[in-house]
Amino acid sequence: MPILDVRSPSEYAKGHAPGAVSMPLFSDEERAVVGTCYKEKGQAEAIRLGLSLVGPKMANLVEQADQHAAQGPLEVYCWRGGMRSQSVTWLLETAGHSVQRWDGGYKAYRGRVLDTWCADHPWVVLSGLTGSGKTEILRHMAPMANVLDMEGLAHHKGSAFGHVGELAQPTNEQFENDGAQAIAALKPQHPWWIEDESRSIGRIWLQHGFFERKKEAPLVLAHRSRENRLDHLVHLYGQASKEDLAAVFPKIAKRLGYQNAQWAVDAVLAGDLRSAADLALQYYDRTYSESMAKRQDHILAEVDVTDCTFEEAAEKILCDTKKPLHAWIQQRAQP
Repeated sequence: MPILDVRSPSEYAKGHAPGAVSMPLFSDEERAVVGTCYKEKGQAEAIRLGLSLVGPKMANLVEQADQHAAQGPLEVYCWRGGMRSQSVTWLLETAGHSVQRWDGGYKAYRGRVLDTWCADHPWVVLSGLTGSGKTEILRHMAPMANVLDMEGLAHHKGSAFGHVGELAQPTNEQFENDGAQAIAALKPQHPWWIEDESRSIGRIWLQHGFFERKKEAPLVLAHRSRENRLDHLVHLYGQASKEDLAAVFPKIAKRLGYQNAQWAVDAVLAGDLRSAADLALQYYDRTYSESMAKRQDHILAEVDVTDCTFEEAAEKILCDTKKPLHAWIQQRAQP
């Protein structure tokens, strides 16, 4: 069903239900004026002011709804399922449309989104050193298993270099909305695979409840040779701007070493991406080792995928982890 979001444009931009179309009853400025009127003069005056603003738009609102109604009955929501969505529902039903208004509005929907993220799902975390191709392996696993591609949803590769070559990131709220829809499509009673991410993926911050569950989830480690990993990193960033890549190294200079960071910058600008990637791995491998030292108890399986294509790696990981994951799911199901 086509979904119409009748909140203001800025509310919609901050976050909206996936697939919803913005059909604002008020502009941002009009919403602010009506809100001020409500606070200073009460509901009755605010309603009258709102009617004076909406009156000239009614025909246009119906015309917009007509275009979307060709796809089926309409759904409408505002912030709390109050006056805005009630008014638009009345208008569109009067114009002959079949309309379903969201009880509780976007606010109630957001509650369900956060509940979805933080629920006790059977997450399994694919981990491995930087350059192992975890994201690509998971994407090849997706046709065969439950996979939530958080980096795809976040438009970010999940490191200091993660923004290079990516689209602009969504808002945190939109990431959560899109992710909840993806989670809802996963099959229950089977492992749900995710990549080993830190609390932030670029500008996106993972919900605390979800991140805590991720930390307790079993780990599957994918191992690749350093040469394999360098090959992948050079391929992954090979088309990126030299200036964009060079600008990142000063941000990790404290851990990498200021001299190493400068050598890496010089290598990138000279077109020697492999040497720069090799230097970067000194930082990322050390950080990964420190993290793994604290999580040994969570390792369920380790799979060597050196020289495997991403498709071969996906198949091998699913095959080699079938028995331990089955045992884990059975144990998890016990009361």
